Amino acid sequence: MPGDVMTNVAERMVKRRKEHGMTQATLAEKSGVSLGSIRRFEQSHEISFGSLVNIAFALHCEQDFDALFAQPYYATIDAVTAATRRNGSRT
Repeated sequence: MPGDVMTNVAERMVKRRKEHGMTQATLAEKSGVSLGSIRRFEQSHEISFGSLVNIAFALHCEQDFDALFAQPYYATIDAVTAATRRNGSRT
């Protein structure tokens, strides 16, 4: 569920922040995101995408976004087979 994803992302961010030995205030300063926004994210798991990206850069996690929407969508097994053929791979 969307709420679960938001909760998990916020919890992982808190863990990473603590691994870096940062307080909320330090993260706010390094990321350019307001302290209130960081607190809100940690408590209610709500934040703008732009602020989340800024936080990721401050925590050296920007590469984590590379996987977002990176996997192709296949509606059927025939679509998988066709894509495999187009890519020249055989399974």
